[in-house]
Amino acid sequence: MDLAEIWRVMRRRWYVLLPGLLLTAALIAGVYVLVPVEYRSQSTVTLLNSKKATVAFDGNPFLSTQASLTGMADGLARNLNSDDSRADLKSQGVTGEYEAKIADNAQGPFMWLSVTGTDPAAALKSDEIFTKYAEKRLQEFQAQQSVTAEAMIRMATIVPPQKPEAQTKTRLQYLIMAGALGFVLSLVATFFVEARRRRSDKPGRHRPAPAENAEPPTPENGAGAGTDDSRGARASAGASP
Repeated sequence: MDLAEIWRVMRRRWYVLLPGLLLTAALIAGVYVLVPVEYRSQSTVTLLNSKKATVAFDGNPFLSTQASLTGMADGLARNLNSDDSRADLKSQGVTGEYEAKIADNAQGPFMWLSVTGTDPAAALKSDEIFTKYAEKRLQEFQAQQSVTAEAMIRMATIVPPQKPEAQTKTRLQYLIMAGALGFVLSLVATFFVEARRRRSDKPGRHRPAPAENAEPPTPENGAGAGTDDSRGARASAGASP
């Protein structure tokens, strides 16, 4: 079946295709209303060496970087994503979904702290709380190990919590899925009706079936009488001069 034939079928069965397309439009509108736009605010922080470790660098922490700081950043991110931290953040007013992770392609102990929610103002406020909480957790981590203040790893904010940006990818995916599903089902229904009509319109489908109890012709019911008479007539014609 080529494109021209598909187009002819769609035109011929428009009364099936049109309601399907209307239902598809209603489905897309429902997804558009029910799936809200999400907004994400993100900050970038880095871990710095302790004051004691930067003495040899005139106190400049950016000149003293160690591989241990990246390991500490990974451990801090895991702690921030734990259930205990989630409960603490929720009690402090953080709403939406948050995430702490090592920054992509980072060449040092850089972390991304992000919060995603449907309210942009709430997402920004939550990210500010989250950033402060991360620094607090870092200090608590080290205090539990009895680390002195001069030897504690520090945190610096490289990029403060940014204005939330709309995240439309998920919503767009749902809209495309709803539209594609509705259109495909509409076409399936259209060609199903077309196939049913073509089968019913084939010649010979309405021929009456032969009677099952029909009796074969016999001389008793007169079917063979004509045969005997014709034989006699031919015999008489042959005997006459």
